Amino acid sequence: MAGSNVLTGILAIILGILIIAFPLFSVFTLSVLTGFGLILIGIWLFTMSFETWSGNKGLSILALILGILGIIVGIGLFGSILAFSILAGMVIYIGGFFLIIAGIVALISGKGAGRWSGLLGIILGILYLIVGIYALNPLYLAGLIGIFLILSGIFQIFLPTPEE
Repeated sequence: MAGSNVLTGILAIILGILIIAFPLFSVFTLSVLTGFGLILIGIWLFTMSFETWSGNKGLSILALILGILGIIVGIGLFGSILAFSILAGMVIYIGGFFLIIAGIVALISGKGAGRWSGLLGIILGILYLIVGIYALNPLYLAGLIGIFLILSGIFQIFLPTPEE
């Protein structure tokens, strides 16, 4: 199985280089794929809402609302570089806030290693907030995604796989 790790690592590195080399095209492609995926999930949830109506009306209404929202957001994201960048930035911001909150809770309630993990959570949360600012720009977003793929590919190649 080590060969498949090397292959996926090399593919990730190549994809990361391509994303960095062609940032706007890459972010456009990601926005199309994300929008299309959300539209498909929205359609699935919309149809599931009618199938579950007889069994659970609350679940059916929730599926209907989520399906409609999924279709609307998917159409909004489909091919929109700016909307995709804003969504990615928001997700990173929210992750940063959660890391900071979890870090504060761990710092207050933890002892020993728990305090260190809390401090690490706060530091990572602040870094997430800084990265979130750059993710709002499509060029920086493509660079962040490309760097992530390159680093993931390197780790995939050089880190040992667990023995089966």
